[in-house]
Amino acid sequence: MPDYGHDLQVGTFLTPSNARPEAVVDLAVRSEQAGFDLVTFQDHPYQPSFLDTWTLLTWVAARTSRVHVAGNVLNLPLRPPAVLARAVASLDLLSGGRAALGLGAGAFWDGIAAMGGPRLSPGEGVTALSEGIDVIRALWDASATGVVRVEGDHHRVVGAKRGPAPAHDVPLWLGAYKPRMLRLVGTKADGWLPSMGYLKPGDLARGNAVIDEAAAAAGRDPREVRRLLNLTPGGEGLLGDPGDWADQLLGLALDDGIGTFILGTDDARLIDRFGAEVAPALREMVAAERAHRGSGGADAAAATGRSARALAARLPDIDYDAVPPALAARAVEPGDREYAQVRSSYVWRGAPGLVLRPTTPDEVTSALAFARRQGVPIAVRSGGHGISGRSTNNGGIVIDVRGIDHVEVLDRERRIVRVGAGAVWGDVAAALAPHGLAISSGDYGDVGVGGLATAGGQGFLARSYGLTIDHVVGADVVLADGRQVRADATEHPDLFWGLRGAGGNLGIVTSFDIEATELGDVVFAVLVQQPTDLAEFLVAWGDLVERSPRELTPFLTIAGGGPTQPAVAQAYHVWAGDDPDAAVAAIEPFLGLAPVAQQQAQLAPYAAVVAPHHNRHAGQARMTSVSAMVDHLDPATAGRVASLVGSGRLQMVQVRSVGGAVNDVPADAMAYGHRTAAFSLLGYVRAGAGAPNEWDALAAQGVYLSFQTDDHDLARVFPADALDRLRALKSTYDPENVFRANVRISPAG
Repeated sequence: MPDYGHDLQVGTFLTPSNARPEAVVDLAVRSEQAGFDLVTFQDHPYQPSFLDTWTLLTWVAARTSRVHVAGNVLNLPLRPPAVLARAVASLDLLSGGRAALGLGAGAFWDGIAAMGGPRLSPGEGVTALSEGIDVIRALWDASATGVVRVEGDHHRVVGAKRGPAPAHDVPLWLGAYKPRMLRLVGTKADGWLPSMGYLKPGDLARGNAVIDEAAAAAGRDPREVRRLLNLTPGGEGLLGDPGDWADQLLGLALDDGIGTFILGTDDARLIDRFGAEVAPALREMVAAERAHRGSGGADAAAATGRSARALAARLPDIDYDAVPPALAARAVEPGDREYAQVRSSYVWRGAPGLVLRPTTPDEVTSALAFARRQGVPIAVRSGGHGISGRSTNNGGIVIDVRGIDHVEVLDRERRIVRVGAGAVWGDVAAALAPHGLAISSGDYGDVGVGGLATAGGQGFLARSYGLTIDHVVGADVVLADGRQVRADATEHPDLFWGLRGAGGNLGIVTSFDIEATELGDVVFAVLVQQPTDLAEFLVAWGDLVERSPRELTPFLTIAGGGPTQPAVAQAYHVWAGDDPDAAVAAIEPFLGLAPVAQQQAQLAPYAAVVAPHHNRHAGQARMTSVSAMVDHLDPATAGRVASLVGSGRLQMVQVRSVGGAVNDVPADAMAYGHRTAAFSLLGYVRAGAGAPNEWDALAAQGVYLSFQTDDHDLARVFPADALDRLRALKSTYDPENVFRANVRISPAG
């Protein structure tokens, strides 16, 4: 088979000797430093002179930061596939997506049997390997419904729960030589990994033909299968001086389709020379020859490892082959295995035609330019947890900035922190905790920085700290026309004003500079109460909140309350400090408002209160929400809330405290203008009930942009003067209304 068009990769194949355990680890680190893409180790668990390969893989992953790691190949008869699936997924999650899985059917059966493994015939080994692949794939597919059921002759998994899903689409390669194994590669694997020393002349061509035929019969594109090759210096393919090797390997790359060359050596100097001389020369030669043959364009673009089924799922309105090279490797299309993990937000199940995942501001610029050329809807995603559900779409492009997730303390004395827009607030809190700093940032650790820090930020420290946006002192922004600008009090101050409250309508923020607050431990209390008169309880609760010290920020959730289910009120109380006595004095009065079903309090780091969960979103919430900002929980407001809860039309109501420091900021200081409200209400509408008309009276003063699912009257989101300013800003920074998916603010004129 001619060139499959895969990007060229190089790896090392190291001996896991335990005589000097640190030596093989040092060689792995050196491989990364020399520019290799992959480090692999043979796996012979019955060999007492070797380190255990899986333990070594985890150790090397921890010692490196870029290189991928894999067994070459792992001995499946001694590594149960169900356990192996979870081990590989765990390593991939811990390493940030750097695990690969090489598998073999087994060999050296005396050693395997001596270790308690089964002794299989060649045919049984292939069958067992096929069953093992089914188990591994099924357990990795955490988005599928139901438990895993594989009832094979050699591997049985009946009723196992799925997950965890790996951090990336882990490639599965098979070491194979005989026809039946080669057909299994074409049918189920992502790569073929033979060793040159075991091949006779012509075996690569014959093996490729078998694999390609099997792949086509299974409905796959043969280019979906990467071809890898273990090479040994002095053997066929690597003769003479390393200076001559690039010429020798060129034919293997272009005529036999090898996309990954793995150097079998424990010679550190040879590793350095291969990385510095051979690999760059070979890449240059392959690129030049592809350009000469005319196979570096469409063929190479199509050879991204996507199956025929994936290619068939492409939408006609998107030019997939024109995705910028820097984005193509991480892009996710509808037919890709990763699609289920990135298509949806927390609330809404989306069906975008393409998800681009930039990791730098330049890549954001490139992604936005590409998306604009397609003429399809554009959504921008940070954490994807927003209740509004605006971070996905149907048939459009999602620009997912979760790869821009840095957290850096720029100035400890001034408490200035730079945070990437793709980070989640739980990770931000964890990163700031060692510095004794914190940022008020919502009530859940998986909320993304980008969405919250442009909309408001009603957090657990609101009454003492204010909103998140109140402490944003600067932002780096990609504008609709691709310009990258700084927005702060001196540079583009008009844009800076609008970013704080309506930022998603003006550009894509890639990072924020935020003033943190000094904070270590907090007092976190949970009270569950059963009010007999919900309206009366709400009035008393609201009055008590407004009279409490600013260090206390309570959030209340009310569920039930229908004809057959009494209302239950659960409140989180966060005291912004580590004085338990003061916290108890402030919280104790709430105990007398209604019978207490449960109470607990603890002194804990703020980072523990908003710990991240890193959940994968699949539109699991599927809810419609309504919002209201209110000055007080007066009897009229409380009565309406109690009536809506009692009618059953609202599944749940949450009340967030947003007075205190939030209301110290002038209403015209930024686009967020709700500076008299003491409370922010969020109602979850019961499925099929429709948004209740009675809520309109509650929302008369205004609504919080992030909590309103549907399009709504902009006059309730922004004060009239602020809305006029935002429309003028749109005409300056986004005159073509590129960023219209967030909320429909039209440019002036």
